[in-house]
Amino acid sequence: MTLIKSISGIRGTIGGCPGDNLTPLDIVKFTVAYARFLGERRPGRLRIVVGRDARLSGEMVDRLIEGALLGCGADVVNVGLCTTPGVELAVTAHRADGGIIITASHNPRQWNALKLLNADGEFLSDAEGKRVLALAEQGDFEFPEVDALGRVLSRESFNDEHIRQVLSLPLVDAEAVRRKRFRVVVDAVNSVGGIVIPKLLRELGCEVVELNCEPTGEFAHNPEPLPENLTEIAAAIVREGADLGVVVDPDVDRLAFVSEDGSMFVEEYTLVAVADYVLSHKRGATVSNLSSSRALRDVTERHGGRYHASAVGEVNVVAKMKEVDAVIGGEGNGGVIYPELHYGRDALVGVALFLTYLAQTGLTMTALRATYPAYYASKNKIALTPSIDVDKVLREIKARYAGEQVNDIDGVKIDFAENWVHLRKSNTEPIIRIYTEARSMPEAEALAQRFIGELREICNL
Repeated sequence: MTLIKSISGIRGTIGGCPGDNLTPLDIVKFTVAYARFLGERRPGRLRIVVGRDARLSGEMVDRLIEGALLGCGADVVNVGLCTTPGVELAVTAHRADGGIIITASHNPRQWNALKLLNADGEFLSDAEGKRVLALAEQGDFEFPEVDALGRVLSRESFNDEHIRQVLSLPLVDAEAVRRKRFRVVVDAVNSVGGIVIPKLLRELGCEVVELNCEPTGEFAHNPEPLPENLTEIAAAIVREGADLGVVVDPDVDRLAFVSEDGSMFVEEYTLVAVADYVLSHKRGATVSNLSSSRALRDVTERHGGRYHASAVGEVNVVAKMKEVDAVIGGEGNGGVIYPELHYGRDALVGVALFLTYLAQTGLTMTALRATYPAYYASKNKIALTPSIDVDKVLREIKARYAGEQVNDIDGVKIDFAENWVHLRKSNTEPIIRIYTEARSMPEAEALAQRFIGELREICNL
């Protein structure tokens, strides 16, 4: 059983039995529930944008979704192969009532998902997502007759418009980047990033070396942009004498850089560097989630701004950004959210702002990375028996460290002077995730083991 029904969408492996995996019946059921949800909010003819990454199952899922929406009486704007941020922008550009992104993000090739957007091109809130799930379970659908069926309004790519909007941002200095004539290696893991990222870079005057840029859906390696999956691009950068490498996940909302010597810039520092540039032009607040690096706080305070933490999850980061009027925000997984364009993680915005900063500073990648505080993260988990009350365990940890700086908006995060630990329960299985960060990896791992020991003691494991 792989079908995961959550507020952020419907995700599962293709094939198998309905209700257990992402089958055609499940795809249609949740599409219809989503259309019905939108109809509750705005009665009348709906307009919904649909776009997909290059997964093997993408075309099949796309046709099922489009047909189901037409059968619900909704009009469809199909933007075809498109990034997640591109679909988000297309919703507002087409003045649509919502959008469906067909992508399982960094999950392996057998997975796919329906990610659901509101009329602002943003992910549904917790309450909205739960309403869609409730409607899907009710199943008492009534469909319009033949004269009220929906129409496909257009089948047109939005990728060029996305690039145009990014290049028109005031803080993107395309001419400065063009003068540098960067040589860039791109690894787009054979998905839609292979269409848009090289094109964006060439618009910026870069010489591009393409790796895994054919949008076949046959991922050349594990699609999550983590160091252990990026050995091919690291070697290519050195071999090609490139200035840097750009890596994106299958739907292009996560961005990682590789330095000129093949070393990882580190995904956590994508947002740190972009924020450093933005804050150098516009003082203001920044936001990342509780599990993201302290380096963003350090850089923000260096520019005279104030850092804020949100619960984990893009929708939570966006809500906090709006609350504090943040000038930049995102997540430590390489997700850059630049509200001057839109409230969504966007690798294209990240690339353009980062290259502008690199061009203006004249620094190499390794030299720029050395200007930031060095932090090291350790990510662990501890399995619990189903009978253990995880919330009670976390309350005990909070009580033990009441004298420290504690944040409990999402699990328990304890900020010590030189390091931090974040403990969160899983929503899907009886485990507690233990994230730590410190000035060295041995210190981060020692802190994690200390709290694993405390958790075992509390739980009598």
